[in-house]
Amino acid sequence: QVQLLESGGGSVQAGGSLNISCAASGYTYSGRCMAWFRQGPGKERERVANINTVSGYTYYADSVKGRFTLSRDNAKNTLYLRMNSLKPEDTAMYYCAARSAGYGTSCNILASEYNYWGQGTQVTVSS
Repeated sequence: QVQLLESGGGSVQAGGSLNISCAASGYTYSGRCMAWFRQGPGKERERVANINTVSGYTYYADSVKGRFTLSRDNAKNTLYLRMNSLKPEDTAMYYCAARSAGYGTSCNILASEYNYWGQGTQVTVSS
């Protein structure tokens, strides 16, 4: 069974940093769109960042660009999100998602098109 397991969430002060991870099992994450979404209280789900693991193309939402960075450990089938300069508005449940992709596939797609999801990890940023 394909499974995505997020970890690394927690509570931090504004300006702090946090690393969250998504470990994939049941398949190799190469040839995939891998993405982080988040949903804060009273807000719609937002695509934070994603990567096409074939082409290497990455996307970052304007709200996190320059502060968040994707990385991956191919041997561990794990995707990481390094979050720096955290702000209270970054508070949300963060979800990992995946779908199959080729070189020319756009991963900048609706959440409904991602067919594998983790349970989420909570990130709370306080002032």
